[in-house]
Amino acid sequence: MFEPARFRYSGGRSYTPGEASVAALRECHARLGVERVVLVQPSVYGTDNACMLNAIAKLGQERCRGIAVVDLERLTRYDLLVLHAAGVRGIRLNLEVRHETDPSRVLAELQRAAALVDLPGWCVQLHCAASLLSTVAQTLEQFRVPVVLDHFGGLRAEQTDAAAAPLQTLLDLLATGCIWLKLSAFYRVSADEPHHADLALLVRTLAQARPDRLLWGSDWPHTGGGRDRNPARIEPFRSVDLSASLAALQSWVDAAVLNRILVSNPAELYGFAVFASA
Repeated sequence: MFEPARFRYSGGRSYTPGEASVAALRECHARLGVERVVLVQPSVYGTDNACMLNAIAKLGQERCRGIAVVDLERLTRYDLLVLHAAGVRGIRLNLEVRHETDPSRVLAELQRAAALVDLPGWCVQLHCAASLLSTVAQTLEQFRVPVVLDHFGGLRAEQTDAAAAPLQTLLDLLATGCIWLKLSAFYRVSADEPHHADLALLVRTLAQARPDRLLWGSDWPHTGGGRDRNPARIEPFRSVDLSASLAALQSWVDAAVLNRILVSNPAELYGFAVFASA
């Protein structure tokens, strides 16, 4: 969510998006037939989750959850409990926006998160490059909550050779049952818009391996529409056909798997009721 008139962006942000309001989100959901949503704290707000928490309150916890960004150096259990009461069900570590590639620093951050986040029903969401998946594997046993990987775990559409890393590492992680994978932002990993046919083999491979650990994400409102990021200017959102993305997903998997990805898996992970409210 982006509402800069009421919630100021962080001074250290790398880009400046326009407004993406709760009203606009409702309109998007109405077009797609989406009943429930998990909001993810964007980097432009840093660790100030107020805008996201305001949106959860407006939408109601029966249909909305949140993933917060926190300061791991200062985080307390009381902080976690306050966020939980507000509808948050996890934290996000956004290593990609920081261009973090050092395995030793990533290892330390993952270990810190694993030690701090232990609330039932919570998760740790990780946005990182595929090259860091082996580092994730080193710390997996330390986590007491599920780990969710953003955007296909950092893989690209062309990385479909299951015998080679990083896909094999991702499949090994999924096999543990402790990892959940977001099939989100097709346009970020595919070179074939709007139908993303180049993702078909990768999605089918993942669905065959662990259909019970896959989630779909819209990545709405689709940041990154500017050619060069400059926080001094408002960056336009990308124009993305989410209906085409959902239609593509429907063509790649059978109805039972599609229902898992869109309905039952997120309900299980984020603690929604088994059936969506009308």
